[in-house]
Amino acid sequence: MGLLDGTRAVVTGGASGIGAATCRRMTDEGARVAVIDRDGAGAEKVAAEIDGMAYEVDVTDFAALDAAIGDADTKLGGLNAIFNNAGVGNAMPLHEYPLDEWDRIVRINLTGVFHGLKAAAPRIVANGGGAIVSTSSISGTRPAAGEAPYAAAKAAVAALTATAALEYAPTVRVNAVAPGMIDTALTTLMLEQTGLGLRPRMITKTPLGRVGAPEDIADVVVFLCSPLARFITGQNLVIDGGMTLHGSGVDGLLDVVQELLGRR
Repeated sequence: MGLLDGTRAVVTGGASGIGAATCRRMTDEGARVAVIDRDGAGAEKVAAEIDGMAYEVDVTDFAALDAAIGDADTKLGGLNAIFNNAGVGNAMPLHEYPLDEWDRIVRINLTGVFHGLKAAAPRIVANGGGAIVSTSSISGTRPAAGEAPYAAAKAAVAALTATAALEYAPTVRVNAVAPGMIDTALTTLMLEQTGLGLRPRMITKTPLGRVGAPEDIADVVVFLCSPLARFITGQNLVIDGGMTLHGSGVDGLLDVVQELLGRR
């Protein structure tokens, strides 16, 4: 028996990184999973691996997301879990953010989570209850220079999680995970940039002595969706190998980006 036997879940941002790893781990533990991502081909690839379903959807489009979640709810036989994971980031001085870039980052990282909650929560309640997990970030708990819209959105995800936990209890448990530096396609270029030494620096400042893997987050999401977490709700669980014990997890990121852009 698996930890998630009988679970029927949707995962946004499921085509790569933490989302894809979570789709696989959920399936390994007995869940049936629908993969949602604006990268349709990537979603199809992951869905094929796990015998799941794929939907090409941008989480900022509520009508499209609601339709996809509704379809998955019907075809899976009643959703009882969602992992709101889709996200993007950037780094530059606050006053240099173009207005449309601020809006893009906040809409995907925060409004996208709201859309997932709005579409999935009533269905999960109607199906008898379950679990909701969303991705926040250590940047929302210990912000670094250069991350203004990202950090603000991720902090808001934690607050949104707490509010939803109050509103949907006791039928639905609602939690968030706050990853530290995780080795994904979004971070690999930065970590591996020659001459900057960012990977060794991140390893040195992490008490557990390594950069995180997507599976490190996926395992915690599985736990939070499982009966093992039956008395946990409204929490923002930091998963960073202890990195933020030293302060902001990605302090110096702005300097790295500025160097990459040739501004230093």
